[in-house]
Amino acid sequence: MPNMGRPSSRKRTAFGERLVAAREEAGLSQRELADKLGITQRALSWWEREPVALRPEQVAQLATVLGVSTDQLLGVPTSKKRGAGPTGKARRAFEAVSKLPRHHQQKIVDVVETFVAGHQNGNGHTTGTNGNS
Repeated sequence: MPNMGRPSSRKRTAFGERLVAAREEAGLSQRELADKLGITQRALSWWEREPVALRPEQVAQLATVLGVSTDQLLGVPTSKKRGAGPTGKARRAFEAVSKLPRHHQQKIVDVVETFVAGHQNGNGHTTGTNGNS
């Protein structure tokens, strides 16, 4: 059985906590990760426990080996970016439209483009082909 060492009585830094969590999520021991990084297990242990100033290439290598983003390792908050395209009812409607035959999709696209063009021109509504608004 490998020597597990003695646990540190010091509280880990925030970076150390994220590093340990990513390492454990990757299923790697300190020794295994250290080997992949080309450093000693003792150095990795230090990174997990103490405030450290890693070089950018070290952070990038850590992220690559652990399969996480550098932002995740550095604790950069991720903003919930809204994906492109419509949401809610419009999204569901366009998903349904995408399942229609192409010629039906084109008819719907023509109507939507006409409506959007009218709205962008500032009149807020368009007149349909039958004369109704």
